Amino acid sequence: MQKSDELVDRAAGVAVASAVPTVPLRRPRWLFTAVFASAVGVTLLLLPAGTVWLNDPAVQAWRTVCLAITVQALPFLLLGTALSGAINAFVPADLFTRVLPKRPAVAVPVAGAAGVVLPGCECASVPVANSLIRRGVTPAAAFAFLLSAPAVNPVVLTATAVAFPGNPAMVVARLLASLATAAVMGWLWLWRGREEWLRPGARHAGHHVGHSRWREFLQGCRHDFLHAGGFLVLGAMAAATFNVMVPRSVLDTFSASPWLSVLFLAGLAVILAVCSEADAFVAASLTGFSPTARLAFLVVGPMVDLKLIALQAGTFGRAFAWRFSTATTVVAIATSALIGGALL
Repeated sequence: MQKSDELVDRAAGVAVASAVPTVPLRRPRWLFTAVFASAVGVTLLLLPAGTVWLNDPAVQAWRTVCLAITVQALPFLLLGTALSGAINAFVPADLFTRVLPKRPAVAVPVAGAAGVVLPGCECASVPVANSLIRRGVTPAAAFAFLLSAPAVNPVVLTATAVAFPGNPAMVVARLLASLATAAVMGWLWLWRGREEWLRPGARHAGHHVGHSRWREFLQGCRHDFLHAGGFLVLGAMAAATFNVMVPRSVLDTFSASPWLSVLFLAGLAVILAVCSEADAFVAASLTGFSPTARLAFLVVGPMVDLKLIALQAGTFGRAFAWRFSTATTVVAIATSALIGGALL
């Protein structure tokens, strides 16, 4: 009788185990492509300057721009992965769910406003948002934080005020347009977003039994940094290619039309991939464009650029990245046009 009970319990255990879906710990093929392309890019950057074909001015300009974008973003990516590792290792699993409002529609603007406390750029926000989702925060709130943090933190707003002296309206317009875009995108995800667009996480959040928290922190930092670093270099390579291939005379062609200038500077922000701490100075130098067009550059850039798209694809999956980036671009342009038209 005892043996038969044991057999029944064992069979029940097997049935339960088979009913639990398993997630294969297999890296997507696109990740290997990004890492390979990044390795090629790093090799080109590190080749000695005496190499004959590297003496071409276009190649030298490409190397300079690519290296500048990568070096500029790496410290903030490291900051983001450190925050991500700290959240996973040291923060209680239920802290964020207790702090944020229970209703997702209310949690979205609260999470967007919380972006004020993170003094980093867009590269730091991606791994942090991923950690928030793994800790139980609703994806809509995490995505609102991801979009707002690079554009509304004190460092970026101070840089904007310095770049536009005597023009506080530009700072206010950037703050309001960025917060509005983040909130709208969070609500849009609640309305139309699907969980299957997000890649299942390879690592589980929380403290693992038998691992010290410091060891888990270091493992998380290493995993996230190596995972995202390849996509960062890939995005920098794409931005550098655009900088070299597109002539500067194109800027003058689009600046004459108010609507085309808004669309052009929004697209330029996506391709140039300037860090949010420095983009205000780039926008201030574009004196031939209207204030609203330059506002679109400041709002779109920290939310959608080539390196960010690559980072989002590597973290959340391609199905998410192209949908989210496209929708964010449209919403950011619309809010920039409305708020810029009212304030600027």
